[in-house]
Amino acid sequence: MLDGLKTGLGDAIKKILKSSGIDEELIKDLCKDVQRALLTSDVNVRLVLEITKRLEERSLNETPPPGLSRKDHIVKILYDELSKLLGNESDFNFIPGKQNKIILLGIQGSGKTTVASKLAKFLTGQGQKVGVVGADTYRPGALIQLKMMCEKSGVEVYGEENNKDSPNIVKNGLKHFESQSLDVIIIDTAGRHKEEHDLLEEMGRINKVAEPDLCLLVIDGTIGQQCFAQAEAFHKIIPVGGIIVSKLDSSAKGGGALAASAATGAQIMYIGTGERIDDLEKFSPTRFVGRLLGMGDIQAVLDLAKRLENEGDDVRMKRISSGKMNMDDFFYQLEEVTKVGSLKGLLDSMPGMSGMVKEDQVDQMEGRVSKWRYIIQSMNKDEKADPDLLNSSRIKRIARGSGWPESEVKELVKNYKNSKNLMKASKGRQMQGTLRKMGLG
Repeated sequence: MLDGLKTGLGDAIKKILKSSGIDEELIKDLCKDVQRALLTSDVNVRLVLEITKRLEERSLNETPPPGLSRKDHIVKILYDELSKLLGNESDFNFIPGKQNKIILLGIQGSGKTTVASKLAKFLTGQGQKVGVVGADTYRPGALIQLKMMCEKSGVEVYGEENNKDSPNIVKNGLKHFESQSLDVIIIDTAGRHKEEHDLLEEMGRINKVAEPDLCLLVIDGTIGQQCFAQAEAFHKIIPVGGIIVSKLDSSAKGGGALAASAATGAQIMYIGTGERIDDLEKFSPTRFVGRLLGMGDIQAVLDLAKRLENEGDDVRMKRISSGKMNMDDFFYQLEEVTKVGSLKGLLDSMPGMSGMVKEDQVDQMEGRVSKWRYIIQSMNKDEKADPDLLNSSRIKRIARGSGWPESEVKELVKNYKNSKNLMKASKGRQMQGTLRKMGLG
């Protein structure tokens, strides 16, 4: 994904890290290399100049915090600025007990139908029960394609091949799914040119019929910074609650698409990273930049290590180090570790750990952390305070509430208990113990 940008930024960082000393000339060279990498990826010139200006000013004027080298501090500044460029992390909170309706918007060729099936698969994997309404009456074969792709996930698609009235299909589709216990209904719509009056008018009518909880705009990542104009045109008709950037796997303009989308104010929520139905992921600017730079957030790693080392008088840390950690403490530790961005980057930035974990293992680790977060949030206050209360009936209830099988809840409890013993043995001070307590070591 975005190999050109990744290579360009990686080469720029290597110059800094391999240098014998940091001076003004080296910082200016870094800024030029970053400019070149971003412009090649079609990021808007004004944004590129702004980011490199801040990078130069901060690198020249800021004093690194104690214990952090100037080289690492400069890399941290670059990490911060790139993360800001791509906006904030955004999530949609599904309301339990109702059918949450999501409309997908976008012009023809943006990949809406493919994204609809990918999003259905993604949400199904998160434990949501999903139905899809195929309301693209403009493109021949759209409904057949949607049904074929969603069949792989066991998701039902409602559509009417001979009906050309999209708002009417949406109305009938919502009625069809009304009696089913679904959590999410995804509505796939037609796409034509962004300025075509009929398309935008049709979107307005569908919006009125569906009364969606979320409108997601699907944008083709290969068009680069032109994304901004597309997002603006749709924004005027329907309030766009989030953006999905598709086709990032093969685009030299992907950086421009991400930057332009973020600049609209509607946060990027998902990105399409390949052709397979599983190639859709939640977008996190910090994690994404961590991948681009090939390392985690160095400052966050140091902050975490420092907390584990120095906060012995803190009530929470006392509990952890004495082996009396409860599930809230465990959750706190998970949250602290995942703040550093990519776990692969975190491991690569630690002495002796670089290259020891393969990419697919890291993906499994990050997936595990995500599952455990949902499971812990499904526990009540007493269970979090005393996980020994977790008998078979409680585990069943937690599994149902989190959307994950009982085996995952049991795996979490097992790792929690291992974590208590490890943290007690290491007195809460070793980074290795932090990783082990998550089942990563």
